[in-house]
Amino acid sequence: MVKPDSLGQFEQLVMTAILTLRDEAYGVTIHAKVEELARPKAVSLGAVYVTLDRLEDKGLVASWLSDPTPERGGRSKRYYRLEALGERALQESAVTAKRIWDGIVEVWGKEWAKEWGKRWGKEAG
Repeated sequence: MVKPDSLGQFEQLVMTAILTLRDEAYGVTIHAKVEELARPKAVSLGAVYVTLDRLEDKGLVASWLSDPTPERGGRSKRYYRLEALGERALQESAVTAKRIWDGIVEVWGKEWAKEWGKRWGKEAG
């Protein structure tokens, strides 16, 4: 298997959603988590599915169909999980993002990071 190119930001969001959802990672829940992670930006369900297909083509995620359920009119859900290659790619992206964050905090300061964290609902810095 070929080492994938670096992940785009949207791919990182989708993969983070899969990681955090664990056994509940299927299209609709992934879309909801990506919207939460990307706020205030809106995210289309179609963009999530296109990205899931691309990530699967790259060997970063795998999918499988559940058994059909009566609640879904006899249809199956397609579940997703990160492959080992996807986990490594996401880890590399996270390390890079941390370096970027640290560089920003170094220039703009910890007080800026705290204010930013309050604005976006997270503790930062």
